[in-house]
Amino acid sequence: MISVEEARNQIKADMPLMPPEQVSLSEALGRVLAQDVAARRTQPPHAVSAMDGYAVRSEDVEKLPATLNIVGHVPAGQAYDGTVSQGQAVRIFTGATVPDGANTIVIQENTERDGNQVNVVDGKAPVGRYIRPAGLDFTEGDVLLSAGHVLTARDIGLAAGMNVPWLTVRRKPRIAILATGDEIVMPGDPIGPNQIVSSNGPALAGFITARGGIPVDLGIAPDSEDTLRIMAAGAKGADMLITCGGASVGDHDLVQKVLGEIGLEIDFWRIAMRPGKPLMFGHIDETRMLGLPGNPVSSLVCATIFLGPALNALLGCTADDAVYETATLTKPLSENDEREDYLRATIDRNSDGSLTATPFSKQDSSVFSGLARADALIIREPYSPAIEEGQPVRVMRLGGGILSI
Repeated sequence: MISVEEARNQIKADMPLMPPEQVSLSEALGRVLAQDVAARRTQPPHAVSAMDGYAVRSEDVEKLPATLNIVGHVPAGQAYDGTVSQGQAVRIFTGATVPDGANTIVIQENTERDGNQVNVVDGKAPVGRYIRPAGLDFTEGDVLLSAGHVLTARDIGLAAGMNVPWLTVRRKPRIAILATGDEIVMPGDPIGPNQIVSSNGPALAGFITARGGIPVDLGIAPDSEDTLRIMAAGAKGADMLITCGGASVGDHDLVQKVLGEIGLEIDFWRIAMRPGKPLMFGHIDETRMLGLPGNPVSSLVCATIFLGPALNALLGCTADDAVYETATLTKPLSENDEREDYLRATIDRNSDGSLTATPFSKQDSSVFSGLARADALIIREPYSPAIEEGQPVRVMRLGGGILSI
C-alpha cells in the first residue's frame, strides 16, 4: 500500500492539461481561464461625477453662500462641450463626464436653485470631491483575471466591463463512469432479492459536473468478462475512465484482468486509507483510469481525495484542491491503525467563532446517509493515538464546487 499523499501526487502529476477553447461570457461561469485577461478600455474613460449636483471650480465656493451662473446641463453618459469658468456651474448627474474647468462637485442637497442661477449654501467642496478620476477602476492593458482562475459571476461582470466579449478557457475534461457488479441495478429498475440500487454513477456524475468536468455514464457492467470488455470500450476518447467496484481481490473482481487485456497499465493499486483501500490508478493508451471502490461511501470519499485534485490538474486550476481547517473534537476517538482515516462529521461554530467537529457514531462505509449529512471529514493520520474530547483535529470541508458568485 502507498500513502494518500503519494497517491494523490502521482495522480495529479500524470494529468495532461486540457487544450484551450473560446467561449462567450454567457457560457463562462465556472470555467477555468487558459489565458490572462487584460482590459480593453479604461474605466471610467473620463473623470465622472459620483453624485447629482453641480460641477464647479473649488475656488468659487470657498466662501459661502456663493451664487453661480448655470451654463449647462449634463445627464449621465454625456458631456458638456464648453469650459467652466469663474462664477459658473454646470448641472451634472451621477456618471456624467466632469466638464473642463471644473474640479469639484457640489451635491444638490447643499444648493438652492433660482432660475439660471444656483446658490451654494452649505458644505465644503475641496478639489476632487465627488469626482471619480479616469482609470479609477482600471486602465486599458491592466491584467485583471489570471490564467488558472475559476470564473465567478463577479469575474464575468468584470470581463464585460473590460469590454471583453470572449474568454479563452480550458476545455472541460470528459470523464467516463463505469460501474460494475451483478449485485447493483439502476435506480428505478426491478430489484432482485439480493441486489442493491447503484448510487455511485449518479453521485460521481454530480461530483464531476460540480468540479468542472463532463460525466459520461457508461452504465453498469455485469460480472462478465466479455460484457465488461465491450462496455469499457465506450471510454475510448474520454480523458479519464472511472470504474466503481471490481478492483479488489475477489473471484468476481474483474476490472484489473479485463482492462489489462485491452491495454491497462497500472501505476499503483491499494491505498493506506479508510474508507477506500482498494483504489487503483493507471492508463489505457492516452486515457487515464481511476478505479474506485464499489462501496458508495468509499467511492465518493475517494473521489473527494483523488478525483477532485485530478480534475484541478486537468483544468490547470490554481484553486486549492480542498479546504482544510482545525476544529475542536466534541467526543473522544480511539487510536488509529496503519491507514489514514476519514471520519464523516458535522461542523458547528461556537459563539467565539471557533469550529467544533462531531464525528458520527456510525462510520461504516455502507452508511451513505451519513455521508450525505456530513459537513466535513475528520482526517486522522496512521497510528494516531486516542484523542479526548476538546482536542484539536484536522478537518476537510465537504461541499462547494466550481460555480460561484
